Amino acid sequence: MRRKFEMSNNEQVNYHRIAKAIDYIKSHFKEQPSLDEIAAVVGLSAFHFQRLFSDWAGVSPKKFIQYLSIEHAKQCLKNNHATLLDAAYETGLSGTSRLHDLFINIEGMTPGEYKNGGENLSINYCFAESPFGKIIVASTNKGVCHMSFEEDENRALSNLTSHFPHAKYHQVVDKFQQNALFIFQKDWGKIDQIKLHIKGTDFQLKVWETLLKLPLGSLATYGLIARNIGRPKASRAVGTAIGNNPVAFLIPCHRVIQKSGNIGGYRWGDTRKSAIIGREASQASR
Repeated sequence: MRRKFEMSNNEQVNYHRIAKAIDYIKSHFKEQPSLDEIAAVVGLSAFHFQRLFSDWAGVSPKKFIQYLSIEHAKQCLKNNHATLLDAAYETGLSGTSRLHDLFINIEGMTPGEYKNGGENLSINYCFAESPFGKIIVASTNKGVCHMSFEEDENRALSNLTSHFPHAKYHQVVDKFQQNALFIFQKDWGKIDQIKLHIKGTDFQLKVWETLLKLPLGSLATYGLIARNIGRPKASRAVGTAIGNNPVAFLIPCHRVIQKSGNIGGYRWGDTRKSAIIGREASQASR
């Protein structure tokens, strides 16, 4: 018998409040509204609204505004060839220092570094064969920054360079890459020996860090990951963060499945995900 899922009246009210708040923030983020202002729009106290929004959206209202602000600033710098000061004012920030802090906190780089497309960044990359198909792995002088399953080398390199179009790329195998590729042969218990150099929001980094703690052969649901990071109602946001994972296999997003038991989607192909899960289950049972 098919069960009909129904939200409680209270959940429906809360959903509409959050939807209204999100619409308001999207329309007014350039004004950098305060928590009190947004809470008043939905008829709640600042304290109650802060907690409710964080539970439903997976991030605080302040973080949500910051994400919208930085995406707008990035578009200004990328498409309009605006100066840093222009981008700051167009985003509703008081000056370039606030723009700088925003980029450092969320993107892990300065707005100038973003604007020049990683011009001073040097990235090594190589192609290799894995048990699950051809893979590209890339690294900076700090660690592995990118790893992706891709049979077409030209497409793989194009995807890598699209992130930092002005960086200097070298097809060279280095120690970071070698350690990463050894994971296909070594015990997952030594994953901490691999150095990663990745950027993401606080929420994304929490999700990826939680994935790194999943043991070989184990599976988790999106809801469980959400609860583990203290955001029990943010399963959808967890799914988005998992979909943005920049390092295939090492950050084991393949170990996350749907609550129903279905394998679910995978950025690098559902068939590959099933194969990886099957192989890991076999290894764990030995």
